[in-house]
Amino acid sequence: MAKHILIFSFVYYPRFIGGAEIAIKEVTDRISPSDIEFDLIALRLDNKLLKYEKIGNVNVYRIGFVGKQRDSADSLSWYLHINKYLYPFLACIKASRLYAKREYDAIWAMMANYSGFGALFFKLFHKNVSFVLTLQEGDPIDYIKKRVGIFSPLFKMIFTRADHIQTISNYLADFGRDMRAKCPITVVPNGVDTDLFAREYPKHELEKIRKDLEIPNDAPVLITTSRLVVKNAVDDVIKSLEYIPEAYFLVLGTGYEEKKLKKLATDMSVLDRVKFLGFVPHGEMPKYLKASDIFIRPSLSEGFGNSFIEAMATRLPVIATPVGGIVDFLRDKETGLFCEANSPEDIARKVEIYLHDKNLRDEIIDNAFNMVMREYDWKLVAKNMKEKVFDILIP
Repeated sequence: MAKHILIFSFVYYPRFIGGAEIAIKEVTDRISPSDIEFDLIALRLDNKLLKYEKIGNVNVYRIGFVGKQRDSADSLSWYLHINKYLYPFLACIKASRLYAKREYDAIWAMMANYSGFGALFFKLFHKNVSFVLTLQEGDPIDYIKKRVGIFSPLFKMIFTRADHIQTISNYLADFGRDMRAKCPITVVPNGVDTDLFAREYPKHELEKIRKDLEIPNDAPVLITTSRLVVKNAVDDVIKSLEYIPEAYFLVLGTGYEEKKLKKLATDMSVLDRVKFLGFVPHGEMPKYLKASDIFIRPSLSEGFGNSFIEAMATRLPVIATPVGGIVDFLRDKETGLFCEANSPEDIARKVEIYLHDKNLRDEIIDNAFNMVMREYDWKLVAKNMKEKVFDILIP
């Protein structure tokens, strides 16, 4: 008989997609419905989204009021922001109504944010239902604590009332312990769809990408797949172009920093070398990665960083900062190169290393690719989530 799990996720496919949403879908798609059936409660926000639909192996229920949403979830219209504060209460009410029909074996909160509060409120009224908390947070821990403010005691209850905490990095496991979690904490990292990101493309398709973007065939191309937010420090990469005048930079992603970044590129007279491609579907990303030479995201904070291991799976060398969960998989001069945070000059130095030391570059590419294939395939991640978290919590 199948078990029933209810997921609390602030937003979800197909309109809003980040690392957390990808993790939910990749894991649930790989767990048989005969073993576990999943429901999910998310904000609707966009009036084009349905109140209910089935996506993969998940029944998605959407709540809250809507508007015409043009941008990412990071840049909601002012009136839609109210939804964020209503979500914990509306989600708890919706979950209670669903529970009357489904009698869930467990609830699963994706991140200790609004989703975590919604799950906590439900747990307080349904103490017999097991509570799994996943930590996917990418913001600095100090910032998260400061943002909670006067609600800090209630925020800590998300951790202390959880029956099992799963984190995507050792860095976030330490966060859970710091919040006085009493339950088991299991590190199960995010993964990569290796079939998608390791596939090869005909040479002419990759050359066409460069031609369409008006990039010379012999020019080095840097790329990032990032939400355009402060913590991802895309501005530092743009500034680094001053020191590597032959390089181009592809930016895949959207966010509230987009206008500011375009102005920076214009002011620096490098807008012709910075290609803002906006939202690119996940299935299209590997092609752009393989048409590039170096992946870079000089993050100021990072819970894990799906984009880095996805780039590694395409055999692209990576430059990153030694922050948060990145240190779990990136070892300097072994599986990538570390650069200093807030240092366009050091970014340029690391780019030059990749461009001029072919032996080191090839060694790093091979090491990183083999590591991802061995340790970070979503099939393995889903298996570990089921066996090390769900099966233990729901015998």
